[in-house]
Amino acid sequence: MNLSTEEIYGYSLTKTSRSILRFLTVHLKSYSITPEQWTVLKRVYENDGIRQKELSTLADKDPATLAKILDILERDQIIIRKMNHTDRRSYFIFITEKGTELRNAIYIHLEEVFKQILEGISNEELTIFTKVLQQFEKNAINDMGN
Repeated sequence: MNLSTEEIYGYSLTKTSRSILRFLTVHLKSYSITPEQWTVLKRVYENDGIRQKELSTLADKDPATLAKILDILERDQIIIRKMNHTDRRSYFIFITEKGTELRNAIYIHLEEVFKQILEGISNEELTIFTKVLQQFEKNAINDMGN
């Protein structure tokens, strides 16, 4: 049986992505945070005071999804939103002390557990893998206009 290119690469990428998402979900559960919330928390930590619109792009979340995530993070006192006084339709997003502590704890934990995923893979292989993934993404983005 010959597998199609889509089966070999598309299915493999999708399956791997889902496995990693499940892995993250399990490891983030004890912190009461989802992988999607973690992505946003990381970006706010790295860009404290970021505009919500810019955060949407950096976190790769559509505005409606980001707004829901920010509502949860704000409710849990992980971030705070402050109105932009020059544009009342926009907000700046800041991380709280509690958010920084959570980010630091999760970061340390995930660095350790990701060693499990990377076990048995050399630095050279990871470099090539990263380049290939970046090319997949670039090709997919470039092809969306056609």
